[in-house]
Amino acid sequence: MKRITIALPDDLVRWLRVKAAEDDLSVSRWLAELLQGMRLREDGYEVAMRSYLEMKPRKLDWPGGRRPTREELYDRPGLGW
Repeated sequence: MKRITIALPDDLVRWLRVKAAEDDLSVSRWLAELLQGMRLREDGYEVAMRSYLEMKPRKLDWPGGRRPTREELYDRPGLGW
């Protein structure tokens, strides 16, 4: 594990120490878990986006061979329009 040094404003350091203490973690461990979570979410998003963009387009099959009208799409019984 590598160590790094960062400079933070005093008020942010106080907040950070409180947040870490609330989770019963050191500041270093709290930041490491926060950053790890961010990385996992970003990596997951990238994988999902790549997978989606690699999908081949497919033709929509409309029931009965015709597309629904605008009225059919937006008809919402019970709204009283």
